[in-house]
Amino acid sequence: MLRPEQMSKVSVTGSKGVMPEVIEAVHDLRLLHVTEYDGSWQEEFGFETGSPIEGAESASDKLVTVRSLKSILEVEDTDSGRQRIVPDDALGEPLEEIRAEVNELDDRRSELENELRAVDEEIDAMEPFVDLGLDLDLLSGYETLQVVVGQGKVDPVERAVVDADDINAYEIFSGERTHAIFGRPVDGADEMALADALVGVEFATLEVPDASGSPEEHIRDLEQQKREIESKLDTVESELHDIAVEEGEFLLAAEERLAIDVQKTEAPLSFATTENAFVAEGWIPTERYNTFASTLKDEVGEHVAVEELERAEFSRDGHDHAREDVAETGGTAAATDGGTVSMSSDDPPVVQKNSGAVKPFEILVQAVNRPSYYEFDPTIILFLTFPTFFGFMIGDLGYGVIYTAIGFFLYSKFDDGALKSMGGVTIAAGLFTTLFGILYGEIFGFHLITEYFWEGVLGMSHPPIEKGLSPATSEWALGWLTVSVAVGIFHVNVGYILDFFENYELHGAKDAVLESGSWILMLNGLWIWIFSDALGGVPPEFLFTTFAADGLIPLGFSGFSFTVGWIGFGMYILGAVLLGMAELAELVEFAAPLSNVLSYTRLGAVLIAKASMAFAVNLLVFGVYVDDHGGWHFGLGGMPDAAAVSALGAGETLSYHGYEVTEVLFGGIFHTGAAGVVGGLLVLVVGHLVVLALGVTSAGLQAVRLEYVEFFNKFFEGGGREYNPFGYDREFTTED
Repeated sequence: MLRPEQMSKVSVTGSKGVMPEVIEAVHDLRLLHVTEYDGSWQEEFGFETGSPIEGAESASDKLVTVRSLKSILEVEDTDSGRQRIVPDDALGEPLEEIRAEVNELDDRRSELENELRAVDEEIDAMEPFVDLGLDLDLLSGYETLQVVVGQGKVDPVERAVVDADDINAYEIFSGERTHAIFGRPVDGADEMALADALVGVEFATLEVPDASGSPEEHIRDLEQQKREIESKLDTVESELHDIAVEEGEFLLAAEERLAIDVQKTEAPLSFATTENAFVAEGWIPTERYNTFASTLKDEVGEHVAVEELERAEFSRDGHDHAREDVAETGGTAAATDGGTVSMSSDDPPVVQKNSGAVKPFEILVQAVNRPSYYEFDPTIILFLTFPTFFGFMIGDLGYGVIYTAIGFFLYSKFDDGALKSMGGVTIAAGLFTTLFGILYGEIFGFHLITEYFWEGVLGMSHPPIEKGLSPATSEWALGWLTVSVAVGIFHVNVGYILDFFENYELHGAKDAVLESGSWILMLNGLWIWIFSDALGGVPPEFLFTTFAADGLIPLGFSGFSFTVGWIGFGMYILGAVLLGMAELAELVEFAAPLSNVLSYTRLGAVLIAKASMAFAVNLLVFGVYVDDHGGWHFGLGGMPDAAAVSALGAGETLSYHGYEVTEVLFGGIFHTGAAGVVGGLLVLVVGHLVVLALGVTSAGLQAVRLEYVEFFNKFFEGGGREYNPFGYDREFTTED
């Protein structure tokens, strides 16, 4: 799983006479990731880039036609109900008849839409004149009067007309927003005198429609015209819909058939060819080579030669793959390149070897980049760590069940793609949230699992682990910071170790020690020093008590000795020296082993933050009282009398439901009457939905950040090519 599937570069050589048969066989196998011929053999050996097979142009034109028809008819992939055979004659006259009918209807639809748009524009233009309230024929046709219609404030307009020297009389008719100004110019005045007078005034002039009569009547006529156009448009749309229903399945199948034809006929564009022969190269999974070669032999016979040119593997000279000698494999002498058969020195594509529950996590890796062929695929590590981080931070049975249900819905609803993968990731995160919720003894922030399972069934005094939110369990909050640091040390170490092995296999032991071993020494040496007596009382005490024999997690570790601590510091200095020998500039990152690990304390911080949010919701709804040991209890079955508790003297307690109550933090909305019950339920539901959503945006993003920033950058670069074999995954067509 940590390595991609091993790939082999193969060569397929034959005469041009069998090239169509070879293409057909290779297409059906769907194994060969074709390498594009780069022209490197042309000058020396006369190989040129191949030409499309006869029929490529026709198939391409028909494919464009079918896709255009699909777009016009809005045919979706879901409109297909079965696979079907698409014979050649179905792509001739029947397709042309569909094209002619659909194009005619589409043109008619465009005409009607343009007419409808023009009518709408006329109606919009007529609305201001309805507001004005004057017949349209009164607004034009005068010899001695000039008329301007527009919208704006009437007072500035009137002032401008009064001040105009070329206007000796005027009248203004107004609606709510529209005004018509009638002005009689002086003798000899310009025909635009009234309009010129309004220049500079905030007044938007309107063009008077070339019509007569009432604007209301004109709009009624336009609306009737609009309804007639809409009726015709509905008829056209209905006819197009009928064609889509009747021919949609055929168009989907035709598109697939033509896409396959185009793929096959244009395949030679990637080949190296002479007048009589061709050479095709590409990558296939090594374990499928025998199947590939034997199938071609069976289909084409001795007219084709299949050779395994190279088997991609790591090598210490920095190359991505080792090439086999042509003399040992019997390659084609005409296509030699320094003793090898290769038309292009391309990197092998990457096939990530993950299956089952691990495969959905590839989406988290590919969100950064696809792993290159030279490096480890971290998918399996994300599968182990990401759900653990997420579940630890949320840790609640109720939330876990909901996350799992959401993930199952996504995983089962979608057949393939990102949403299905995210469903798988969400299922894993939900299951770990459920597991930690049981260990914490919580469901939606309530300690019901603790009460009924850990204490009731198993007779324990508390759950195996606690979040540390109440005063009675506050030492757990500090303990989780220690655990977070320990997890960070381990996780970052894994990243550096993977980098060590990558460097060792690619470049040898020296580079591995200098470039990766240096960081391993610095990381572990620094934290051995911190977890020791060498620093006296500088490190916080909880670092040494969390894992002590009598600590929260009794592993018997209470810190390293003074001597071991200084040995650790020496390891850190040695690592820094080795790092400087490899790349002096990297010494500026000398504090990275400290900052990277401290970044993991966000695990404990988010744990407390999410627990606090759920606690706050439950506190508001049900209230909380405190016992004499500092424990917090929700008032699910009622609340002790707050007045009686507040009247207690020093050292006095009130017995309630088996607890000695010392304080009531909050009485709870739920206990304030009928209105409180309704309001409390609303706060409860909305509050937990908010916490549920924030669990994704906080715990989810923080877990992803730790993977990408603190872990990936230790060894992962990405840049791998996706394995895209020549062929087609049929969905709508069949050849049987």
